[in-house]
Amino acid sequence: MLATGDLLLGLAGVYGVASLICYLLYALDKHAARQQTRRIAERTLLLWGLCGGWPGAWLAQQRLRHKTRKTSFRIAYWLSVLLNLGALYGLLHYYLTGQGSL
Repeated sequence: MLATGDLLLGLAGVYGVASLICYLLYALDKHAARQQTRRIAERTLLLWGLCGGWPGAWLAQQRLRHKTRKTSFRIAYWLSVLLNLGALYGLLHYYLTGQGSL
């Protein structure tokens, strides 16, 4: 049985690790863009964001000024954030209302 605090700590850990990985992927992609070498696929960046790395992606976009101009990517990014937050809300609602077993 999982306690609420353990669930929240676990989620914080997942978001923290995914954010770190996502930030590093953005930094590597920015470096590759400058060097004109093979880039990281946008779908990879978006998938890591969707899996909880979107805070790191947002930070990388702001600090590295990367992936901030392409409108289609920005729309996909914000949709992935909304999907992630919706899933997070559903997960927390399920467990915190007693429907799931903690």
